Amino acid sequence: MNKSISTVDLFCGAGGLTHGFEQAGLPVKAGYDIDRACKFPYEYNNRAKFVLQDVENISGSDLAEHFYGISIKILVGCAPCQPFSSYSRRYEKNLNSKWKLLQDFSRIVKQCDPDIISMENVLHLKHHSVFNEFITHLISLNYYVNSYEVNCLEYGIPQSRKRLVLLASKFSKIDLVPPTHNPNNYQTVRKTIAHLEPLLAGNSSQVDRLHKCSKLSELNLHRIRASKPGGTWRDWPQDLIAECHLKTSGKTYPAVYGRMEWDQPSPTITTQCFGFGNGRFGHPEQDRAISLREAALLQTFPATYQFVSPDQPVVFDVVGRLIGNAVPVKLGTVIARSILEHIEQLN
Repeated sequence: MNKSISTVDLFCGAGGLTHGFEQAGLPVKAGYDIDRACKFPYEYNNRAKFVLQDVENISGSDLAEHFYGISIKILVGCAPCQPFSSYSRRYEKNLNSKWKLLQDFSRIVKQCDPDIISMENVLHLKHHSVFNEFITHLISLNYYVNSYEVNCLEYGIPQSRKRLVLLASKFSKIDLVPPTHNPNNYQTVRKTIAHLEPLLAGNSSQVDRLHKCSKLSELNLHRIRASKPGGTWRDWPQDLIAECHLKTSGKTYPAVYGRMEWDQPSPTITTQCFGFGNGRFGHPEQDRAISLREAALLQTFPATYQFVSPDQPVVFDVVGRLIGNAVPVKLGTVIARSILEHIEQLN
């Protein structure tokens, strides 16, 4: 390819999207985020520079150094999705300030004028006016815009997870590369984590300190022992069922305190995936929640991806946030491959 290319990743987190781009062969110069904990994993595992800066304070001129002398400028990012989740939509009136993240993305696009843009987010974003305004703004700036509902299972990601991917270009519309998987060969929990050494609740591996799982109370040990893979708390004896689950509101959350199934995909990995009571995050057969490494593998991070400096402790809340907030690496690769094929057609 005769064109020089540079990518900047906004809301880069621990580097899931950036790592996917690097694996596909698209260079990333820098990633921006406000979470200090992202610096080590982002720079240790990737060739890009981490910049600790709030997107509200970023201007087009800040990004100019990454694009100097570059033929094709690419701006990508995933604005934090909590404001657009199905849960948060019930509280829409209180979230206008958080929607500004996408508006800032739009402002930065206008200021730095990239050739290609990609944004990944939750599906529910498409139901918000702020997303339609974003697309309208891109079209006014002469971008060709496509948005896709991506079933992650169709691209080798072992999660029941659907995401919204926007691709925009100044040259022509960008097509998403076709799916690589179907129900006959979806990736499963077994294929992804079965090879890891067994752990007891609260223990960690001597070989990989990220293969560490949270402690369980005596009550929750009884609960997980009574849990079936793919089952619910309704399978438990009456004395193990929490009072909140017996209420009308609790009956709609059967997956909490659930075990994964070996030969099925995992549920969507969240920032609280290390907690047995936070979703279907119980190990399929061991009496514990999944470990942080297992969560990272289900997010398609390589087994060697490091999230914490060797001189720092592995803190569940911190590392869980880094893993759960990340774009699955393989989804990053899908987006990058789509952009690369688009660029190759320009030659």
